[in-house]
Amino acid sequence: MASTVPRTDERRIAQALKLPDQLAIWGGLGALSALAWLYLWRMPATSGGPAMDGMAGMAGMAGMPGMSMASPWSPAALWLTFLMWAVMMVAMMLPSAAPMVTIYARVAEGRESSPRIRVWLFAGGYVAVWIAFSAAAAVLQAGMDRAAMLSGAMRVAPLAGGIILALAGAYQLSPLKRRCLRQCQSPLGFLLTHWRDGRAGAIAMGLRHGAFCVGCCWMLMALLFVAGVMNLLWVAVLAAFVLLERATRWGEALATASGFALIAGGLAMAALS
Repeated sequence: MASTVPRTDERRIAQALKLPDQLAIWGGLGALSALAWLYLWRMPATSGGPAMDGMAGMAGMAGMPGMSMASPWSPAALWLTFLMWAVMMVAMMLPSAAPMVTIYARVAEGRESSPRIRVWLFAGGYVAVWIAFSAAAAVLQAGMDRAAMLSGAMRVAPLAGGIILALAGAYQLSPLKRRCLRQCQSPLGFLLTHWRDGRAGAIAMGLRHGAFCVGCCWMLMALLFVAGVMNLLWVAVLAAFVLLERATRWGEALATASGFALIAGGLAMAALS
């Protein structure tokens, strides 16, 4: 059952974590993010190839513009595509989750002498939700590719791209987006209203925070189909935007401005297609 954080523990939230705990949390999150970005960097710059049976085929098909990968997908190809999405989500979303993980660690340290296990269970629950999202994205990509809706660079046609941009913009302005964004922007507020004790509670809170995060960002991830699923520059831009939206006081203003900009851009792209 959910509970609030006792006020005796609230006073400890502002206290700095012990140095070993800081190193374990920030070092671990930083290492995972860096490894994920390194994996993405070493993959082909255009990912037409996850529809191929292996990384060699993926490298061979990359760079052949306009080629539709409408061939049947093997289980290995679907696995590679899922792996690509999962690593990409870790690279993009872990940095923006760092403030929440840090605040959770401070609260947990006020309630237990060694919070490290619970902190990683919390982070694991958060990542698990994005892993589930990655599985859905991989299946969607496979379906779109088999329907010949994607180019060799894993981009949709301009008309479809314009529609995706406009829908993403509309979602940026929606009440559901704002509700999820507020949960992500206020780590302490989230913990005060959704706190659960114990290791199972840590996992449950991580899953819930991950669900709010997916609710906040899922349409932004759909923009990858407009610029190219493995366009690393676009991936980096989206990651930076998500970080600014969630970690700064201008998050709602950024969501509003980006919503109108995406709608305008989508209408222009559709009109010119």
